[in-house]
Amino acid sequence: MATSATGTEAQPLLLRLLLACGVIGPLGFIVVFLIEGGIRPDYSALNNFVSLLSLGEHGWMQITNFVICGVLVFCFAVGLRRVLQQGKGSIWGPIMLGIFGLSLIGAGLFVPDPLGYPPGEPSTLTPHGALHLVCSLVAFIALPVTCFLLARRFAGDPVWRGWAFYSVATGILVLVLLFITVDLMASLNPDAPAGLVERLTIVVGWCWIALLAFRLMSTKAPISP
Repeated sequence: MATSATGTEAQPLLLRLLLACGVIGPLGFIVVFLIEGGIRPDYSALNNFVSLLSLGEHGWMQITNFVICGVLVFCFAVGLRRVLQQGKGSIWGPIMLGIFGLSLIGAGLFVPDPLGYPPGEPSTLTPHGALHLVCSLVAFIALPVTCFLLARRFAGDPVWRGWAFYSVATGILVLVLLFITVDLMASLNPDAPAGLVERLTIVVGWCWIALLAFRLMSTKAPISP
């Protein structure tokens, strides 16, 4: 955080609202898909991907969840840019986080192909399904890149050095879990725990965003450029 962005008392209302978006969006997204995945008939949270909740009669709920989370994360990226202002990660960190948010919006607008859910639906790749996969992949790549970019910034400040380790660990874990998810999906095994691994990926990554936003809202220690 630059010298002009200090403690909670010095933060303008608009900045605090932008940072709050980073808490509300990711945590709200997790809560919604956990509830939906638990109550949706014929849906297995263990085997089915989160995005498959966008299908069916109540699919609008998960579509809305994607879009709202994406918009709120993009707003947080704007706030993050205002906080960092200059120095390492001040430009590309918020940009990559903004790309992550836009990718979530795209993943919501372009619904996935059924891939076996609901039961009996054909599992063929269509153009809109392909766009959903591209948006999802961009999101899962942009997030760890954001972690690594901001870790360089955190490493230069003793107060935030613990966040450097946390960010690197989060970025690595998201990539590892993503690789496992893709491998399970490629296996075409309907009983593979692909849904569970994807959920772990989301929880790890999305919680990093929420915790960072909360820390930026509550800390009185600026981040050195």
